[in-house]
Amino acid sequence: MTLMLASVLSREEAEIALSRGADIIDCKAPSRGALGALPLDTVAEIVAFVDGRRPVSAVVELPHDVAHALRDFEEVVAAGVDYVKFALPATPDAVEIIEALAPLTAKTKLVAVLFADLGPEFDTLEPLAGAGFHGAMLDTAHKGKGRLVDFMSVGALSEFVARCRELGLASGLAGALEPPDVPRLLVTGADVLGFRGALCAHGERRAAIDARATTLIRDLIPSTRGAHADFHAHWSFLGRGYIEPAGANDTDCVFLKDYVAPVEIGAYAHEHGHTQRVRFNVEADVTRINGSDDMRSIFSYDVIMDAIKMILAGGHIELVETIAERLAESVLLHERVRSVTVQVEKLDVAPGAVGVRIRRARAHEEARRLQPAPMRIDAVK
Repeated sequence: MTLMLASVLSREEAEIALSRGADIIDCKAPSRGALGALPLDTVAEIVAFVDGRRPVSAVVELPHDVAHALRDFEEVVAAGVDYVKFALPATPDAVEIIEALAPLTAKTKLVAVLFADLGPEFDTLEPLAGAGFHGAMLDTAHKGKGRLVDFMSVGALSEFVARCRELGLASGLAGALEPPDVPRLLVTGADVLGFRGALCAHGERRAAIDARATTLIRDLIPSTRGAHADFHAHWSFLGRGYIEPAGANDTDCVFLKDYVAPVEIGAYAHEHGHTQRVRFNVEADVTRINGSDDMRSIFSYDVIMDAIKMILAGGHIELVETIAERLAESVLLHERVRSVTVQVEKLDVAPGAVGVRIRRARAHEEARRLQPAPMRIDAVK
């Protein structure tokens, strides 16, 4: 289950984030850059307000002197936070910094933040795990210059998450994320998705947190918290209620048409070592959702394109049938998808095109099980 982290700068913002269902309340000062620390008294006030109802994390700005860093960490830990985040510099002494901070792991959960737009070294993940760190998070240093997915593909982010899992580290993804990024990043299996700008009016991270924007993000991340814990969580669930399906047989067709990409493909010897043009046409029959006119009600075509990119990133594939089967399987992982038709064509073999078209469907009983019981949606005040 992926958790929602909401970065707040005051007790008042913490109250909004808490009431709208954020899983982790993160103390951070957006006016001080990507990872700016709040004053200790503000952190303590937020911790006191949350009062154990959710975990609280806080940022420490890492000074050049590690001895001073230890003091700063100790002060934040004393304020009562559950996690401490800091930016791990991409410098030759990164491992030395990790070793210097290692004694703190007996007192609190340390999370090292790496910046995707600064060329992070994932070689530091193993030392982090060896030193007892709780987790690692990818973020962006320069807000306004791109989102996390602009600097790293969903496939690369999935590899980061998988590597963290192998090492026993919790994984987090953040960095100017917007609502349409959520379904794309859920497929990575990250433990935490972090937000600031997306929770604010007009996406301005220095503005105050907005209740409606926060609710939208909460509703895009499946949750089993509270009253919903006994139900199977999936895309149509809301943080404050359920969206009602339009009807048992109502579906929308989400399609990707004439998507052409260079692919390393072919069973013949002469087809190895170079790419060929391959065209994709995909149609997904998706359960229609009532009650929302935003990202909560749609299945994003970005998810289909991400799936194609991740499959092709794996290297040479001999058969178009293999690509088609993998793509259909990937799309059907999304629980609102009832069936999918995939057509994969090689364009450089003949004057026209050659390829395969397949249709795969979710088993009827499985599809029926995933239909939630209709319930009233609480109005957002």
